[in-house]
Amino acid sequence: MTDFTRRGAMGLLGGAATLPYLATPALADSKLTVGALRFTSHAASFVAFEQGYFTDEGLDVEFKFFQAAQPMAVAIASGDADFGVTAISGGLISLAEKGAAKVIGGALSEEKGIDGQMILASNAAHDAGLTSPAALDGRSFAVTQPGSSFHYMGSKIAAAEGAEVSFKPLQKVGAIIGAMKSGQVDAWSIVPHIAKALAGGGAVKPIGMVADYLPNYQVTTVFTSAENAANERAKTESFLRAFSRGAADFNAALVDKTAGDEAAEEMVKLIHKYVYTDRPYEKAAPSIRNGAMRINANAALNMASVEDQIGWFRSEGLIKDSITAETLVDPSYVEMM
Repeated sequence: MTDFTRRGAMGLLGGAATLPYLATPALADSKLTVGALRFTSHAASFVAFEQGYFTDEGLDVEFKFFQAAQPMAVAIASGDADFGVTAISGGLISLAEKGAAKVIGGALSEEKGIDGQMILASNAAHDAGLTSPAALDGRSFAVTQPGSSFHYMGSKIAAAEGAEVSFKPLQKVGAIIGAMKSGQVDAWSIVPHIAKALAGGGAVKPIGMVADYLPNYQVTTVFTSAENAANERAKTESFLRAFSRGAADFNAALVDKTAGDEAAEEMVKLIHKYVYTDRPYEKAAPSIRNGAMRINANAALNMASVEDQIGWFRSEGLIKDSITAETLVDPSYVEMM
């Protein structure tokens, strides 16, 4: 395990306008692989698959599951997966700079009034005085890898509080959970379906909300290889249409709660096929409901948030100063927020 401070991560990273739905398939059994994490926040893809929206578009989809954002970005750039939903990371930006990946839309967003990502303290750290983010100075903060979304969130939160923290890269979410439970790391921020379950079980203490520090944060994006974005436009637009339909169903059922109780229950059952599969439904359902954050309509992208994230990567020396949002995003696909 290697710790690093807010300023000590340099060098640790390796070298849609609104899309109309179609009544008939745009493609004929086009096979593709969708990268995903087993998180409620990836539900739009799961819904699109289970509801037949990918099939409606002529897409024959299979999922490839990952345990962190950066490995997924590498897989899509290399052709091991075709599309994915992931946070903006140093790895993703580096791949975009090399002409290997492009963001084509927005997915999960922080939104005031909707439970979002929580800031957590280990029980040991909480007992020692870490009862709010204002007490982060001198503490450790868990991340998967340097340049991950966890690193971005922790750094922005620490900067807002005038705190100097050390970041502990633990590679996988499961490893972070173990380290939080054992007190090997002091703090972390994570999506609500994980945070609430840990806090509810007494394993950690909630001490704040990410949205208080990063309102309207574009948490995850939809992305693909630069090859797909440039040369597989029909397939890419078809994926975005199906994904957007899945997001609309998810938001109506569990975020806006306009679809009714029966639809919400069916949505939770659908997601349970992919999330918390090792738990019986009765135990998984509350955590799945707790993870219901907004997934942007029509895969719209909050460019102000993207610009802020890229600016942070530049300020930390994690990417070249010459890299801009245009390096990362293909604007021909996205509806801007």
